[in-house]
Amino acid sequence: MKPPRFSYHDPAEVEDALGLLALHGDAARILAGGQSLMPMLNFRLARPGRVIDINRLAALCIVSPGPDAGLRIGALVRQRTLERSELIRERCPLIAQAMPFVGHPQIRNRGTLGGSLAHADPAAELPAVMVALGAQLTLRSAGGRRIVGAEDFFVSALITALAPDELLTEITLPPWPARTGSSLQEVAIRRGDFALGGVAATLTLDTRGHVAGARIVCFGVGPRPVRAADAERSLVGAPPSAPAFAEAGRLASAAVEPPDDIHASGAYRRRLAGVLTTRALAAALASAAALAA
Repeated sequence: MKPPRFSYHDPAEVEDALGLLALHGDAARILAGGQSLMPMLNFRLARPGRVIDINRLAALCIVSPGPDAGLRIGALVRQRTLERSELIRERCPLIAQAMPFVGHPQIRNRGTLGGSLAHADPAAELPAVMVALGAQLTLRSAGGRRIVGAEDFFVSALITALAPDELLTEITLPPWPARTGSSLQEVAIRRGDFALGGVAATLTLDTRGHVAGARIVCFGVGPRPVRAADAERSLVGAPPSAPAFAEAGRLASAAVEPPDDIHASGAYRRRLAGVLTTRALAAALASAAALAA
């Protein structure tokens, strides 16, 4: 297959890219890593009149310390860079844990963090990770900028809060809490495939070793990442234990309503959400214990 005809732009500055978006809006698509857009173009699932290649925008390629020991990550940062970054491993272990599940090395060499978030595939790992981390996303247009929380950014399958004239430019992560462990668990038909279901989780312990907080986000089980708030609340204040994690898994399973499709039934995916929540919490507890040791 070959893509339909389109006009190609490769701006050198963020302001130039924003000007093109202001001018062309819905008729334009952003090309970052191309791991989602190029197949869509080749299969003619996307037919933009213009493609705006942002790969020359060096300002969007940074990974740097953020306020209060958090992180600032440019939207154009390659997934392989995140996988290899010492700063990411030190300040946000969940991203480092998630990256090996994202496609294959060849895909991660080109794919970008911002591209995955803007594409918003409900079975992708990185949108769920951003919700679990409480990330803040910077959206810029020629008229200004706004900050949107990750939980509000993902609207439905392949639909986000981005307006036609906006560009996702930066992701800001809060400081990693003390005594916090994390884990990402998923099941896929083959390694590197999109998940049939998965869970990203963090678990924070207080000084007594009880659960001070938890974030549990399911993916691949609905049109957007699903935060299992009841499961999170069930853990707070109690010692971490296998029965507590099993109850959180039950509540996480009840929080999702996955449809049937050609890959798996909704009932299977609902059960998977519970099982993977239990596993993710156990792994997060082991991670927290290792950090405290």
